[in-house]
Amino acid sequence: MGPGPNYFNGRDSIVWVDSEGMFHLRIAYINGRWQSSEIICTENSGYGSYVFCLESNVATINERVVLGLFTWDDNSFKEQGNSEVDIEFSKWFKTNDSLTLTYSVQPVIFDNPVAFSERSFKPQMAVSKLKQPSTHVFNWQADQITWNSYTGSFFPGGSPIASWNFNLSNPSRTKIEGGNVSNPIIIPAPGATTRARMNLWLLNGLAPSDGKPFEVVVRSFEYIP
Repeated sequence: MGPGPNYFNGRDSIVWVDSEGMFHLRIAYINGRWQSSEIICTENSGYGSYVFCLESNVATINERVVLGLFTWDDNSFKEQGNSEVDIEFSKWFKTNDSLTLTYSVQPVIFDNPVAFSERSFKPQMAVSKLKQPSTHVFNWQADQITWNSYTGSFFPGGSPIASWNFNLSNPSRTKIEGGNVSNPIIIPAPGATTRARMNLWLLNGLAPSDGKPFEVVVRSFEYIP
């Protein structure tokens, strides 16, 4: 299934919580295929702050791997384009790309003929700050979304790494996927079943170029209404 498409494995060999309460997400070769991992919150969420505290180095992620920290709603496609706000770490197939952090508010591309470039942002930053524990936050409101990243794995974190703001001054866009078209959207609203998620997956389902498994450790996640 998507994204990717990937094979997602829900067993504790690939996604688990350790004795210190930290989340582990892995990509690994199991039973003859590469398998990915995802964590979905059991409670619904809405406007407010989403705080992801990472223990892992996300600066040297393989160019075929994506770590997603985001919201999603299985039932809000038509009205809100699935209510998706993203923090992602990836080189997006570009081996030498050192700017692995991307902030986005969907829709950006999907089946649209061209990407809506104003809805995604790759900040310039001191890349070394992503090699250590880091904290990444987006605050989602009806009139704006603000992203902030900091050093350290505790909120509100240490020194700033990057930030971005997206507001109602931007044009509305539609999401096209599988032949379906959403209503025009500037800032999507949370749906009745919007939840926070974290996933670690492979672009186009392709194996990591180095042939090695990859793991990310998340110290904590917090939703603040």
